[in-house]
Amino acid sequence: MAMLTVRNLSEEVHRALRVRAAQHGQSMEAEVREILESAISPKGRVKLGSLLADMGRQAKLSDEEFAVFEQVRDKTPGRTARSSAHPCARLDAT
Repeated sequence: MAMLTVRNLSEEVHRALRVRAAQHGQSMEAEVREILESAISPKGRVKLGSLLADMGRQAKLSDEEFAVFEQVRDKTPGRTARSSAHPCARLDAT
């Protein structure tokens, strides 16, 4: 997993992060990870699986037809499935 060091953080920002982390009951490191993840996640992003499920509903697929898709679906979470060795690792495919 990648690491990041942030230098020259003002005392005010450091104190605010510490307070915010305490309010959420987590470490400062966990709080910063959450802030960074939410900052780079596009709002209203449509995930491919959700889009396909909506298309299936519109096509009025039966439960049995949906079950076939569920059986062959890759259930690996998107974040852990990406690898730098994969040619599309830099693309946001989820």
